[in-house]
Amino acid sequence: MSQRPQKLAVLFADICGSTALYENLGDDLARKTIARCIDTLSRVVADHQGVLIKTIGDEIMATFSNAEAAFDAACAMQTAVANEQPSNGVPLHIRVGFNYGEVIKESNDVFGNTVNIAARVAAITRAGQTMSTQAVFDAVPDNLRNKMRKIMRAEFKGKQELHEIYQIIPDQEDVLSTRIGIPAFRKPPSSNDEMTLRYRNQSIKVNKEHKSVVLGREETCDLVVQNDLASRQHVRIELHFGKFIIADQSTNGTYIRSNDGNVVHITREESVLRGNGSISLGQTFAEQPADLVVFSIISTNDQH
Repeated sequence: MSQRPQKLAVLFADICGSTALYENLGDDLARKTIARCIDTLSRVVADHQGVLIKTIGDEIMATFSNAEAAFDAACAMQTAVANEQPSNGVPLHIRVGFNYGEVIKESNDVFGNTVNIAARVAAITRAGQTMSTQAVFDAVPDNLRNKMRKIMRAEFKGKQELHEIYQIIPDQEDVLSTRIGIPAFRKPPSSNDEMTLRYRNQSIKVNKEHKSVVLGREETCDLVVQNDLASRQHVRIELHFGKFIIADQSTNGTYIRSNDGNVVHITREESVLRGNGSISLGQTFAEQPADLVVFSIISTNDQH
């Protein structure tokens, strides 16, 4: 039975420069810093009667019943993160993008064109900025429209029409600095990052030409893992707005070990893969599984 569409505001908030955080703070402190920031963003969502849909590594996705609530939450997120105490002198910055329109709710997730456009708006937003759409501008009251500035017409991949993009500028005196953003953390317009996955004599790449692969026991999988504890289609790995997302869809879960020895266990969840490491389908690393999938990521993004 198909779900009836409903109107919601969809918001993405992304911690900027997470790679630099790991380099400057070390893995342990960077993870704790990012987790603290995610907790802060989640509290803001709750304070504004929003629903946290999911957390993917250093990014959250949330919905709100109306565009005004999302607008207020986005501004509150920027303020809350700006007031966070820097870790070892390294400040945090976030980018926020949101949209308003019809979505389909299914299994605690939301889908549809409104969601896709919200994600694309977040992807073109710079650190310290909040961006939204014409749909948001049309839905909020005049006092909030006065804090919105139309700054571009964007054409998104796979979408034929041009979209009017607005920047949220809560304080008039911050117009110039907010519009410029923070260049050091600007999100690159496109990613040339490439992941290589190796298992026994098999090897496969995930990149902008081949954005998604499935690992599992089934012969139709892109990478067939001969492990009795692996599900037929155990995990999906995809390149999504410059990040390599691993999504577990198995019975026994997935274990991910980074080069520093840190292990993450996900079951019916998503996580972000970084750098190099190994993946075990259904078995803990303490069991010394022989059927490991080794991954390595080469970053070739141009910095702007």
